[in-house]
Amino acid sequence: MFSWGYYRDENSWKTHRQLLDLLITSTANGGNLILNVGPTGRGEFDYRATNALDSMAYWMHANSKAIYNCTYAPATYTVPEGTKLTYNAAAKKLYVHLFTYPADGKLVLPGYNGKIRYSQLLNDHSEVINKPSTANDGDLVVTLPKKKPLYEIPVIELDLK
Repeated sequence: MFSWGYYRDENSWKTHRQLLDLLITSTANGGNLILNVGPTGRGEFDYRATNALDSMAYWMHANSKAIYNCTYAPATYTVPEGTKLTYNAAAKKLYVHLFTYPADGKLVLPGYNGKIRYSQLLNDHSEVINKPSTANDGDLVVTLPKKKPLYEIPVIELDLK
């Protein structure tokens, strides 16, 4: 059943990860996202709607810079496997959304060598070290913490040259 308002027996609620994927994908493609929730007959939000909105608020509190004023990345930046990119042209920042956190803590950014001034995790602004690939292929290797940050989809902020 499809409904434009509150429907008690709704069972197709999106997970937190699905909601984040919608938001990030929309931004990475130059669009935006509007979430719609409706109140119950008593004028309150269903606990499932509240949980969904709260989970988005938690992620946005730490990572909103990767969404607000952002759009798709320039074609000169290849999207690494397991990630999506957003870009803020005014701030000259590229954001790498880690849908798959590397098990070994190493993320290869293909062709990024010489293009990055500084890199950090967006949620706590801790620096992540980036070094040129040992293969001298123009790639940049970012060393992430072994333990994934406590966010469903962590974000790396790259300050561009």
